[in-house]
Amino acid sequence: MTEKQPYDVVRTRPDFELRRYPAHAVAEVTVRAEFADAGNRAFRSLFGYISGDNTAKQKVAMTAPVVQASSTEKIAMTAPVVQSAAGENSFVIAFVLPAAMTAGTAPEPTRPEVSIREVPSTLSAAVRYSGRWTRESYDRHCAELLAAIGTDGLTTAGLPRFARFDPPYTPWFLRRNEVVVDVVESGG
Repeated sequence: MTEKQPYDVVRTRPDFELRRYPAHAVAEVTVRAEFADAGNRAFRSLFGYISGDNTAKQKVAMTAPVVQASSTEKIAMTAPVVQSAAGENSFVIAFVLPAAMTAGTAPEPTRPEVSIREVPSTLSAAVRYSGRWTRESYDRHCAELLAAIGTDGLTTAGLPRFARFDPPYTPWFLRRNEVVVDVVESGG
């Protein structure tokens, strides 16, 4: 079974969950591609890294999600693959590394496009949905999440991220996807 990025649910709202993610390490690559193709463009380098294409020749367990984010906003996620936009068609794609691994203990990448980064603990709002990995679906769920966050009186602290939990061969209607955005801690 694939390890999923851990988090604690702080509060459940009608339209989203407020979660506390612990500090974690990611392996990430920046790519220039259309939203739907960015994950595929980064996959070879990231999969190579976890398959032993690193200085220790060490295999690293696959986790979920894969995270996609803007390349101007670094990723703060573990297990999904997260995708964020970075300027015009520029995205940072990250594999969250296993919870027991830190940026200091992760093997060093041999490919220059792969970097390892420690992500600090965050408070984040997340909405879960199923469906295809399209820009339109992401944008719709992102807009709904941002509206719900505003209605709840929260303030965002960065750009939203797209998190994918399932492999591409999973039927679209069974896929677990999320939009996640960090929020500012409130005093009470």
